[in-house]
Amino acid sequence: MKVAVASSGEGLNAPVDMRLGRCANVIVVDTDTMEFEVHSNPGALAGTGAGVAAAQVVADAGAEAAIAGNFGINSLRAFNSGGIAAYVGSGTVGQAVEALLAGELELVE
Repeated sequence: MKVAVASSGEGLNAPVDMRLGRCANVIVVDTDTMEFEVHSNPGALAGTGAGVAAAQVVADAGAEAAIAGNFGINSLRAFNSGGIAAYVGSGTVGQAVEALLAGELELVE
């Protein structure tokens, strides 16, 4: 499964960003191999529409789930319409993915 994680850094040891829409990067992790790709978030500096821009990055990357400290209503609507699950997570990107796999993260609905 591919999981997209909001982050201010560029690797598995980077911190999970508290805001999906304004995060610097979206790190897409393959949970089978823990290999990852770093995608810049065009919404990070946008005046408006940051959540939708970040959600589009997640969808374009083929992720089935997203992890961030918090999600705005517009990104959640985009995820709901696209069938992408949203989870609240913290720590590093790698820790958040491991917590998701262990069933320890809260699903946002």
